[in-house]
Amino acid sequence: MYQVAGIQIRPVMNDVSANLKRGIKYIRQASKENVDLIVLPEMWTTGYHLSREAFLKLGEDRYGETVTTIREEAKKSNASIICPFIEKIEGDDLYVSAAVIDNTGDLRGVVRKSVLWGRENKIFKSGNIEYPVFDIKVGKVGILICYEIEFPETSRLLALQDADMIVCPSVWSVASSHRWDIQLPARALDNTVFIFGVNTVGNNSCGKSKLVSPLGDVLVEASDRNEELIVHIVDDEMLKWAREEVPYLNDFKSKLTPGGINKIPIPKL
Repeated sequence: MYQVAGIQIRPVMNDVSANLKRGIKYIRQASKENVDLIVLPEMWTTGYHLSREAFLKLGEDRYGETVTTIREEAKKSNASIICPFIEKIEGDDLYVSAAVIDNTGDLRGVVRKSVLWGRENKIFKSGNIEYPVFDIKVGKVGILICYEIEFPETSRLLALQDADMIVCPSVWSVASSHRWDIQLPARALDNTVFIFGVNTVGNNSCGKSKLVSPLGDVLVEASDRNEELIVHIVDDEMLKWAREEVPYLNDFKSKLTPGGINKIPIPKL
């Protein structure tokens, strides 16, 4: 068993410094509850509704202030942290990225959003169609950033690599909140994995960050209006029990693997 924390924040638009201070405040609050995994939402340091020019000014590389500061906080709190950030590399290339930081403060990797939504296509570059699983303090975790989780194939590819939990840092809109409520439980049940969706709130975001069980049940959910820290225990036995109850992964046929890939190992129960 382990504890997870989701930081549902209302970003101050165009102010990385202010948002970083507020994020640290919530991380330290979570650490008092001895959590093992802390997740921040997509674009929490910048806000979402900005121009490309603004994002170019606010973007950082993986060794910038945001990731470096959060690495120190991970080490102090002894918790792994999923830290989204606007990644700027090679001049004008921008990505919507998330740093995977272990409880030792080590940077385990950076994932880049591979499927962009709407206006994002005019601002950011798409990451490669790659969905790695990270073996961190709490177990095997995959990352899907916001819109990526709306495609069943992405979650399935992570499940076929033996992910126990899929984390989904997001900026999900009020108008699309019904999809948030449907798709996160669906992805959890389809793949018998925990889904931890952590959303922003305000500025047209619907909040409702939630942890979903491998059977699709919502275990904890935040408000749709307020900043909030949600903390919940994850019971590993629930994962085993769910996969015995609903043996989708055991019964999955390799020829059904998205893209025709048939070499990804299917988890053995």
